[in-house]
Amino acid sequence: MSPRAGTAGPHTLAFVESPVQLLNVLEWAHAHAPGVGLTLVVLSPLDPMTRGQLRRMSELAREEGHEVRWEEARGGALAPFRTVAGLAGPLRHASRVVLGDPFSRYVQLLLTITRARDLVVVDDGTATMEFVGQLARGERLVRWHRKGGRRGPRDLLLAPVSGVARRRLTPGGRRRVEVFSSMPVGDIPAGVTVGANSFAWTRQRFGPPRITRTADMVGTSLVETGVVDADAYVEAVRSLAKAHGATRYFAHRRESTEKLHRLAVETGLEIVRPELPLELIARRGPVGRTVLSFPSTVVHTLPLALSGTEVRIAVCDIDPAWLTENASPRAQGFLSGVTGTARDVHRLSAVSAAPAV
Repeated sequence: MSPRAGTAGPHTLAFVESPVQLLNVLEWAHAHAPGVGLTLVVLSPLDPMTRGQLRRMSELAREEGHEVRWEEARGGALAPFRTVAGLAGPLRHASRVVLGDPFSRYVQLLLTITRARDLVVVDDGTATMEFVGQLARGERLVRWHRKGGRRGPRDLLLAPVSGVARRRLTPGGRRRVEVFSSMPVGDIPAGVTVGANSFAWTRQRFGPPRITRTADMVGTSLVETGVVDADAYVEAVRSLAKAHGATRYFAHRRESTEKLHRLAVETGLEIVRPELPLELIARRGPVGRTVLSFPSTVVHTLPLALSGTEVRIAVCDIDPAWLTENASPRAQGFLSGVTGTARDVHRLSAVSAAPAV
């Protein structure tokens, strides 16, 4: 353990499955437990890009004095059983558990084991907004882009686990629940404490960035999640890039190789696969004077990470015509809410996604 961290205070166990979750655990530790080391458990996914970013973020966590435990949680049929069995002891002894994705079946299963009296939920993107609302309304935990769909056999099988996890995440008795977020959260459940993530660690650790004269664009996985039509998305990116002089496209870690290749060919944008979460990439620089985005987490986080710079964040609304027939009935309202609640951003009307003649 590095000299930056100590061992005072309750033992904290953090679970992350994405680079953004890991970043927000570091932000929480900086804001709430400075100088206190925690054990950070990475439940590694299989996606190579996500794994690469998690490796780099793990290095930063170790430099901050935290212990990192890498779990090949999805490496074969027996991996989940080995992972859960290996974590049972630490979970029972942890005084505080920090988690990044309350919708994760893996995390929900682990929550059935813990005896921790303090639970902290850090941001996993815009899903945090939905989680708080569902918790307040006593609803089952379902990701926003799946809400309204039919429950499958796996959902029914794991329903008891999800129910226990929701009860664990509901404050009561001596159990305390905190949400540490840069997202706007409303309908806060009684007893839940909300802490503001201002990205102070990111600003202290990196930058300020060099600002270029061009514009950058931020990618989204709305096509991959079945919300937005691929053809409409590619044409919207092409129109937006042309209108604002964008030269680079920062790919979301879940975007498919096929779609990114098509974007490069049809838009002329340079496709960049970031090695770290975009908040850190932008803070390190160089970054465009304007950053263009569709409704996503970054319209809330980038203004905080780039606070004090001259970078302008512009967000383009999603035209209802771009939605697929399989999109959740509440997709448009949720995406509009993501944009409408963002602070310090310039809002753009939806661009035309009609095929070029």
